[in-house]
Amino acid sequence: MQQRLLQHLSLFHFLVLAVDPSVPETGRRGAAVPPSHRFDCGAERLLAREGCEARGCCYAPAASGAGGGPPRCFFPPAATAATGPRAACASRCLRDPARQRYEVPLATPRVSARAASTLYGVQVREDPFGLVVSRWPGGQVLLNTTVAPLFFADQFLQISTSLPSRFISGLGEHLAPLVLDTAWTKVTLWNRDMAPVPQVNLYGSHPFYLVIEDGGSAHGVFLLNSNAMDVVLQPSPALTWRTTGGILDFYVFLGPDPKSVVRQYLDVVGFPFMPPYWGLGFHLCRWGYSSTTTTRQAVANMSAARFPLDVQWNDLDYMDAKRDFTFNKETFKDYPDMVRDFHQRGLRYVMIVDPGISSSGPPGTYKPYDDGLKRGVFIRNATGQPLIGKVWPGPTAFPDFTNPETHEWWHDMVKDFHDRVPFDGMWIDMNEPSNFVEGSQDGCPNNSLEKPPYVPGVFGGRLQAGTICASSQQYLSSHYNLHSLYGLTEAIASHDALVRIRGKRPFVISRSTFAGHGRYAGHWTGDVESNWEQLSYSVPEVLLFNLFGVPLVGADICGFLGDTSEELCVRWTQLGAFYPFMRNHNDHGNRPQEPYAFSPAAQDAMRKALRLRYSLLPYLYTLFHRAHAAGETVARPLFLEFPKDPNTWTVDRQLLWGGGLLVTPVLEAGQTKVSGYFPAGTWYSLVGVGAATGLPGAATPFLRPIPPGKGQWILLPAPLDTINVHVRAGHILPLQEPAFSTAESRKKGMALVVALTPDGFARGELFWDDGESWQSFEKGDYTETLFLAAHVSVGGGCLGTALQPPAVTILGVTSPPRQVLANGARVDDFSYRSDTQVLSVPVSLPMWEQFVITWS
Repeated sequence: MQQRLLQHLSLFHFLVLAVDPSVPETGRRGAAVPPSHRFDCGAERLLAREGCEARGCCYAPAASGAGGGPPRCFFPPAATAATGPRAACASRCLRDPARQRYEVPLATPRVSARAASTLYGVQVREDPFGLVVSRWPGGQVLLNTTVAPLFFADQFLQISTSLPSRFISGLGEHLAPLVLDTAWTKVTLWNRDMAPVPQVNLYGSHPFYLVIEDGGSAHGVFLLNSNAMDVVLQPSPALTWRTTGGILDFYVFLGPDPKSVVRQYLDVVGFPFMPPYWGLGFHLCRWGYSSTTTTRQAVANMSAARFPLDVQWNDLDYMDAKRDFTFNKETFKDYPDMVRDFHQRGLRYVMIVDPGISSSGPPGTYKPYDDGLKRGVFIRNATGQPLIGKVWPGPTAFPDFTNPETHEWWHDMVKDFHDRVPFDGMWIDMNEPSNFVEGSQDGCPNNSLEKPPYVPGVFGGRLQAGTICASSQQYLSSHYNLHSLYGLTEAIASHDALVRIRGKRPFVISRSTFAGHGRYAGHWTGDVESNWEQLSYSVPEVLLFNLFGVPLVGADICGFLGDTSEELCVRWTQLGAFYPFMRNHNDHGNRPQEPYAFSPAAQDAMRKALRLRYSLLPYLYTLFHRAHAAGETVARPLFLEFPKDPNTWTVDRQLLWGGGLLVTPVLEAGQTKVSGYFPAGTWYSLVGVGAATGLPGAATPFLRPIPPGKGQWILLPAPLDTINVHVRAGHILPLQEPAFSTAESRKKGMALVVALTPDGFARGELFWDDGESWQSFEKGDYTETLFLAAHVSVGGGCLGTALQPPAVTILGVTSPPRQVLANGARVDDFSYRSDTQVLSVPVSLPMWEQFVITWS
């Protein structure tokens, strides 16, 4: 219970900054505040010296203010707060319970702040006003808002807090390292259709951060607010939230370790959905599969080149005039038959669906618009008519997914199309929502929602840039309040529609996201460029979304924009084999980048990476089950497993799968070696532990134990056909012989890789069900197996599955066994290599019963 404790704090209408003209000139006191400790006193407007000092604040013209440095106008030092704006604020505390303010419509638990606990303390201070949250025992201050006054106005809220450490992660979506720079970094949250580049607001908003404290403890803070906002980090260290509306609704997660922080956050926003097993296979897409003939040929080429493929996709090419829920009757005339043929081959099919509904056809010619108009499902402009923007099909209306009637209309449109084309999942794009004209075809009104007194650092400088009018009206509120929720609400509607229509586990991949998105859908990281920088940035991006509770995430393998190179595509495929969601997607007009489009050597390298992924799918699927059932992460940063090792805190060029598998990719051109950090313990090279496991290659030596309590950077060989993957001692991995689809691989034999600690211990588990039934875990229709190795034995057991392990490979057997027994019966054809200390035991034991393998 202690590990899951969270403290919920809500601030409603607490304070409006009151300017007292009698406050004396304070510029000379600015020298007492070091630049790193200066909090902005004029963020909502650009103040010159006169206006700044009229507020009782300090002015330092030498400070940069704009462009990421300390502010020019800042609050005076705490020692003089009694005569400065702090005293004015504290004496004019304002509460207006009769006035309703917008609140994010997410169902979240309300934990009583009055509950007695020895784990935390909360102080409400009056002078200077603020809240202080501490963790007990020890008294570590996690949140301290007394460091600067609180602004609480109609369209501008600002609150600051000190941070106990500079190691802060979160605040997505952005293109940045895993650990943010506290040297005046500003993160803007306002969902935007924007090809990923640093220092701009991107597709999603996740106002949650995690801080690693000295000693490896951790805490997190979540601001449940969907309005446009800036989050400013400064080197003192401290953080300032600035938002354009709503309320200040904070959750503070006590940890005390990073894993617990993530779990506590997911207790609030929801655990991730369980994807279908086929969703973890390889996906292939491109904008440019211009016909069913071209699409079929891509599938045939994958098969001829002997590459695994589970899901074929189509971009806009399939549509009639780029309109949703249609298909081109010429180039895709046999579209339904194509999808049925894919199903006969064991493949699944996913197509793109955009939210913008074409509004330009004659009445009665396009059912989604005609029916939507009758049912009132579209976002409305100032005159009460559907707001018309412009996206791919031309003039478009935008469904309001906060309206329950829209969910019913969306279900009906999805069902009508599914009745004709039996697709398996939905790819929802352009749902920030994206708009090719600013606001609408008629512009936007001139009002305070379109031009608020404070505009965060959004790309384009205006809230309506690249999207629809902020003042447009939705069922629950204005778009000003709901904008960043648009993708989430569409994901919920799509998730629910697929459950009702297919009766199976839904598969939805969305570009736009908000907190809680992982309950309903996965995410791909948008229009990444085909270059090495974007390859490198994809690692922290995948790790961040796992911290946000969106484990089904990946970047477009080989890049989307621009031409890839053979070397880049090989290295990206190797890393992509360890994205939880693995899709190769290409823009139209680019050079082909399907795996079969490259030289034989490159194909061999990609094939090897894909076979490795398919071998590991039982382990990956089990990790997704743990995420769904227990709020864990799938891909995780090293600091989540090794928080007490400070060297892991900034590692974002490696990733872990669960706690047991460490991936060290090559992320730079022309490299055949790669440096990786290995925390203290024993690590084994997984690739090539033996053919019996289904893994490619011959056996290779494992890494020797790293000195206890001390990790090491190790330079690893990494020829073009190799990605370094290491298994952590103490873990047992379930594997399966790879095939060309998950449907086929699930029929193959299972294997276990047992990585022993020096004292002969290892543990693992396997979650297994039919791979696609809705709520199989909740209904109890599954098997869960526990594997345990202790001293000189390996055992396991479960109920209700017909899987049989054909081999068990044990790593770290330090001396040649004289005898091996399986359930007491002698095994004569075991093998042992003293150079690698690998014992291979071919067996055929029923995993639905207890089994024990011993050696001596």
